[in-house]
Amino acid sequence: MSISVVIPWRPAPSRIDAFERVTDWYAQNLPEATVTTIDTDDDVFVLSRCRNLAIAAVADPDEVIVVGDADTIPEREPLLAAVRAAATSGLVHLPYTQYRWLGPEGSAQFAAGTPLIDCAVGQFVEGACSGVYVTTRRTWERHGGQDERFRGWGFEDAAWYRAHTTLLGAPPARHDGRVYALHHVGEVRAGTGYERNAALMERYRDAEGDAAAMAALVAEGQSARAENARSGPDSAR
Repeated sequence: MSISVVIPWRPAPSRIDAFERVTDWYAQNLPEATVTTIDTDDDVFVLSRCRNLAIAAVADPDEVIVVGDADTIPEREPLLAAVRAAATSGLVHLPYTQYRWLGPEGSAQFAAGTPLIDCAVGQFVEGACSGVYVTTRRTWERHGGQDERFRGWGFEDAAWYRAHTTLLGAPPARHDGRVYALHHVGEVRAGTGYERNAALMERYRDAEGDAAAMAALVAEGQSARAENARSGPDSAR
């Protein structure tokens, strides 16, 4: 089975080690996968736009694609189960029920050769809904993808989860397993841009469960996406 994995990626000194370990994991544990990276021409790193562009580039609307974060490693069997199921379920799949942030200690243990499952956990992230997405373009488009008005860091995944659940009538499907987020220097979650993201997130909370309100909010984001595309060429590098 051929698997396409796309990793949104903009190099930053503290993130390079994690990125290299993630790509090494795919090479060693999922050699059947083709792994590429994607970035945009935005002045800040826009994860939502990277994910949308990666999925939009898939020619066959029913081909399954894996979009994984540059610091997050899944487990092989849950990921393969997600790939198989995402082809026909009409839902986005998350190949985990437990999200482990390893922190400095656990990440150092992994670098020294300790199996991921045995590494110290810095935090179990309750309610995590990011890290690794498994979907088809058709499914992603049915609920509008991710809102590209979330720029910089924060909230795009939580807003997406609410849109998916409200518009598709079910939350993303999960598969029993773990993902492991490796340590790097955290991003600043403050300032005008972060506050703008937080305000937009509040609108998603308000629309949750109301299909008409959520559809209008998603359409608003798609209009902003179209305007962004008209104002400058997309760039994947």
